[in-house]
Amino acid sequence: MPVTPFPAPRSLTTAPGGAALDAPVHVTADPDLPPQGYRLRTGPEGVTVDHRDALGLRYALGTLDQLRAGHDYTATGYDISDHPDFPVRGFLLDISRDRVPTRRTLARWIEILALARFTQLELYGEHTYAFRDHRDVWQDASPLTADDLRWLDARCAAAGIELVANQNTFGHMERFLRHPRHAHRAENPEGFERGGVHRPPSTLEPTDDNAAFATALVAEAAREVRSRRLNIGADEPFELGRGRSAERVAEQGVGEVYFSFVTRLMAPWLEAGYTVEFWADVFADHPGLMDRVPPGAVPVVWQYDGPRLLSEVIDGDTPEARTWQRLGADLDNLREGFRSRGKLLSEAGVPFWVAPGASNWNSLLGRIDNAVDNMLDAAETGRENGAQGFLLTSWGDHGHWDAPSVAYGPVVFGGAVSWSLEANRDLDIAAVLDDHVLLDEARLTGGVLMRLGRVHRDLGVPLLNASPIARALFPDPAVPLPALPAPEALDRVAATLAACRDDLTAADLAAADGDVVRRELHHAVALAQFALDVLRARAAVTADADSVPDADAIDPAAARRLLRRIEPLLTEQRACWLLRSRPGGLDDSIRELDRLRRQLTAAAHA
Repeated sequence: MPVTPFPAPRSLTTAPGGAALDAPVHVTADPDLPPQGYRLRTGPEGVTVDHRDALGLRYALGTLDQLRAGHDYTATGYDISDHPDFPVRGFLLDISRDRVPTRRTLARWIEILALARFTQLELYGEHTYAFRDHRDVWQDASPLTADDLRWLDARCAAAGIELVANQNTFGHMERFLRHPRHAHRAENPEGFERGGVHRPPSTLEPTDDNAAFATALVAEAAREVRSRRLNIGADEPFELGRGRSAERVAEQGVGEVYFSFVTRLMAPWLEAGYTVEFWADVFADHPGLMDRVPPGAVPVVWQYDGPRLLSEVIDGDTPEARTWQRLGADLDNLREGFRSRGKLLSEAGVPFWVAPGASNWNSLLGRIDNAVDNMLDAAETGRENGAQGFLLTSWGDHGHWDAPSVAYGPVVFGGAVSWSLEANRDLDIAAVLDDHVLLDEARLTGGVLMRLGRVHRDLGVPLLNASPIARALFPDPAVPLPALPAPEALDRVAATLAACRDDLTAADLAAADGDVVRRELHHAVALAQFALDVLRARAAVTADADSVPDADAIDPAAARRLLRRIEPLLTEQRACWLLRSRPGGLDDSIRELDRLRRQLTAAAHA
């Protein structure tokens, strides 16, 4: 049977008669092909490769390797023409919440990204780089060092990937602002209220001094890599206009104050010839700013839930939708997915990128159906509106408890649909994982990852940006669980988890990290089973309630049983973490379970 390479090419035909395994390969540069494009032909006459550039040649030879691995290679001739939909296809990995990957883990990511034809890697940073003058900020984080970045830059370059410095510079600066010597930089040193919860200061006051401070942070990382592109973040400045800049915002408007500061951050880099990415969440809400984007600046439109889930939650006027509205979310923009902002930027002639999410965070097991829907929306909207880049994001909210392998499926799908949407829209993700990433001879683990990634839907409580399992383990009073799953839904998911555990035991993974994948997924299943039992215990009390149910209530005996299970789970969580990640940040991540532990302890002594 003819081989279909990964990613699936936009044009593939076959004919009887293949090339010998040792047939010479004739390579020709063809400037008329699209950027990164190639044409590969195999047959009795040998192998010919026409390519536009170095990446086109790399992808052609990678495709040839996959064809040679097929048993029919010498009997079947192939004619393949291919080129990408998006010239820049990037992957962003969060290393600040709180996982800092080991070099071995980074090398594994490079292998997978190269397979999926990503051209760019960004490591999202806040406090996890060893800044020269800020040891107090990073000393407990096992940060990346200048040597790490130079090593990673070289590994990326050898794989056809560009390593791009990424350092937040406006919002999400709480790891700096918590230290007394930086407290004066805060927009609101007293912190702020969001969703009825008091939060520590996270946003820099938009001043010249803070612009210079943030620029110096970016410069330390940027000088260790060879890319002439960088990402300054600048998203979610929650306190802007609610503290020291309140008077300016009242006079000029939040968009003007925001963009004035962001352009100060960009200016030195643009003058030096860099391309500067920045998040478009604030910028895109102010159409009057569109004609002020300087050449070389690229707003990146992010959106992390797919249209189907957004429609279900928002159009149904659910408690979940009302919760996000209280947090300040623009539900109309959310409902539109990427479309409204993509169209706005396109019509204004502003070059932009789309940034969907891998849906690994706040989930424990992933949300693969949402990730697929989100990425398809990004790819479709991006193509329609001329986006030049597709940046898949993998965040680590609530301490990055999800196993790295949970993101493998979204990464191979994201790489494929940003390469060629129509050829890969119906990609068999499980097969790609088994055949190309995990090398599972039993062809079980890919299916396990897909089934685990659909558990959140099976629980029947649709949530934005989260799974009920994660909300059970990491309760957040600002985003409460709107309902408890029905008993029959809990039973179905428990059966799925048990079946997945059995399949993991029977799997035969030959990938270098195969044993790690098996162990971390076994542990993820155990954590999910624990979360189900938390939900069961709460549902039991709610079912017996004579008045308005309390979703946090729990029977004392059940609470004591659950408490006894926590320490063994944490022991394995630490062990699995250290197989992939540096020790710094682990204690902070483990503390994310403290709120649940306190609730169970209180219930046990009630």
